[in-house]
Amino acid sequence: MAIKHFNLPDPGEGLVEAEVVTWKVKVGDTVKVNDIFVEIETAKSLVELPVPYAGTVTALLVSEGDTVEVGTPIISIDDGLGGQDAPVVAPPITTVAGISNASASAGEAETGAGEERVANLVGYGPRATSGKRRARKGVNTTAPVAAPVAQAPVPEPVVVRPPSASELLAAEPLATPAGGGKALAKPPVRKFAKDLGVDLASVLGSGPGGIVTRADVEAYAAGVASGRANGADGATASGPGYVAPLFAVSGERETRIPIKGVRKVTAQAMVSSAFTAPHVTEFITVDVTRTMKLVDRLREDREFRDVKVSPLLVVAKALIIASRRHPGINATWDEAAQEIVVKNYVNLGIAAATPRGLMVPNIKDADQMSLRQLADAMTNLISIARDGKTQPAEMSGGSITITNVGVFGVDTGTPILNSGEAAILCFGAIRQMPWVVRGKIKARWVTQLGLSFDHRLVNGDLGSRFLADVAAILHDPAQALVWS
Repeated sequence: MAIKHFNLPDPGEGLVEAEVVTWKVKVGDTVKVNDIFVEIETAKSLVELPVPYAGTVTALLVSEGDTVEVGTPIISIDDGLGGQDAPVVAPPITTVAGISNASASAGEAETGAGEERVANLVGYGPRATSGKRRARKGVNTTAPVAAPVAQAPVPEPVVVRPPSASELLAAEPLATPAGGGKALAKPPVRKFAKDLGVDLASVLGSGPGGIVTRADVEAYAAGVASGRANGADGATASGPGYVAPLFAVSGERETRIPIKGVRKVTAQAMVSSAFTAPHVTEFITVDVTRTMKLVDRLREDREFRDVKVSPLLVVAKALIIASRRHPGINATWDEAAQEIVVKNYVNLGIAAATPRGLMVPNIKDADQMSLRQLADAMTNLISIARDGKTQPAEMSGGSITITNVGVFGVDTGTPILNSGEAAILCFGAIRQMPWVVRGKIKARWVTQLGLSFDHRLVNGDLGSRFLADVAAILHDPAQALVWS
């Protein structure tokens, strides 16, 4: 029997750690090559990892909710080959969900003493000796575990087995409003509750055996009862309409939320952009009645029947056309080389609000797409972002961005540039307003556009002409035929 250790691989993009969100396997399970065995969360995306070899899971070395550094062993697998630390034949390197894995470099045990380990991922180095690891008492493993690599110590194996509902009921009482029992919850949920300042003992669990879920914590923190008492008095704090104080759920006057993950990365990027690029913002108010009529016609068109069509689609196309007329708006400032890099392509970024924070994935080569192709790409991009599945590569390499604040009923804003880009267009709410048309006041659909740009790259003349061109296409979409 040979025990293999799988180390957390390097996700790239400068990331050095990830949080274990959900184990897809348990001790004793049989796995095949490329089976998904764990879901992790980096600072930029949720990623599913495939196992690089077949065998039986002997131990899960970290728990759900743990933050793990790259190169740390996270799972042990018996490959069933027999012998002591049997070698592993490495299949080709594959890329799954944005992370490159070399099966032979994922932390598996080596051959006999004196043989060196081949380094394939950041953080791995040669090892001159190998040895056995004495099984720890109380741990359900049936074979000795190979000694860990010096650079990445192997933690003691922890057997994780999901308890049955009957075991949960017998082991711990359900949480009560008075806090008389210890609430049942998985580590990520406990951490989430701690971050929000929520006392789990006050939350009634809706999961199997009374387990408190993330949704239970969110509902409690929002102060909304779901037909069951989450407050201190079931007679007065139950039933539809009850709202508990949002900032007093834990009895504290303040709630501290750790700055990490997407929020941390976003904050760093915004600070860097705001204090590196000199921002200028200009605004224009546009009658977009004809754009709204075009959107209605597209929704009825057979070619667009199976795709979402919104005014944002027309705004995106207008921006792409205006960028061709004014290439200087689609550029970046290379400080090291002291050069302005004008991009002959448009990687269109769409700012998306997600449960994990603000993300700006981009559509590669959007300027090469037809209107239908652009609609498909936008729908797919926003859907993936909201599911938290956006990969780091999809958020890098952007050239110009749109932020749609109109979906929140906001008229306009002064957006901060996405780092490395020269401009960002703010698209506000579309409202029916009185508007003068040929000397008469009529009800028209009107919106506001705001354009922030880097004044090192874009002067007032270029910025104004670009913004006026976008507005002209939205006012009369037929103008796009003239400029295409």
